[in-house]
Amino acid sequence: MPAYGRSSAYAHPVLRITDARTGETVDAAPARRGLTRVQAHASEPGPSALRVLLVADLLVRALELGGTPVLAMLSGHRGRAELRAAAATLGIRPFEDAHDLASGPGEAQTVHVVEEGGEVPGSGVVVGVAPVVGADAPGPAGQAAPSGSALPDPLTDPSALRLALLSGPRGTPVRLDTDALDEAGRTLARWRRAVATWARQPSRPIPDEVRGRLRAAWEDDLDVPEVLRVLRRVETTADLPDGARFETYAYTDRLLGLELARDLGTLS
Repeated sequence: MPAYGRSSAYAHPVLRITDARTGETVDAAPARRGLTRVQAHASEPGPSALRVLLVADLLVRALELGGTPVLAMLSGHRGRAELRAAAATLGIRPFEDAHDLASGPGEAQTVHVVEEGGEVPGSGVVVGVAPVVGADAPGPAGQAAPSGSALPDPLTDPSALRLALLSGPRGTPVRLDTDALDEAGRTLARWRRAVATWARQPSRPIPDEVRGRLRAAWEDDLDVPEVLRVLRRVETTADLPDGARFETYAYTDRLLGLELARDLGTLS
């Protein structure tokens, strides 16, 4: 990976997203920057519905990072309380009930986030999310929970479940099993230790090249797997100051919501 410098030449694009209705890439927020409604459609509680809410949460975070005002809403009635509780455990911020809200003045558009193949009423952009498969995380009785039929039990660190769900492209089914959760847990533990270590060094600005790669990734169809690849390169690049690594991870966590700075001050 080339040495990082401080260049101001990079220009951030607007967030672009693939509209599942048309297959075309469109602006997630029109240029006039009116309020954008992000509406998650959950048919029933389960890992796949949880992934829909997580993608909606990421979309809200990405739009806010770009300066767009956002209203997050939840549609669906089956098992809503259970789904909300599981979402809160994963650090997904609260959604308003869609049926309680009418369209307000100055809104730009609605972005619907729905499991692939689901029906979406009304107009707006549709973001498709592939289902979760192979969900064998222990259920209430210590048995495997079939994909789409039950929400995984809260883990010792729910962020491992969040990272496992984030690791694949949203249009590709994600395998949620013990191996995936263990790998996500190991990655989180390593990153948190590294962030706590880097924080001991003087702060340094995020190189423009790194910031540009991160923004280009999540503003290009919300490509979170590429964001994670950038973080891995930042972790191992020899010529990057530790203070810049810390600032990079802290900045990116505003999108990922993985509590990467959780262990600050805990190392002896």
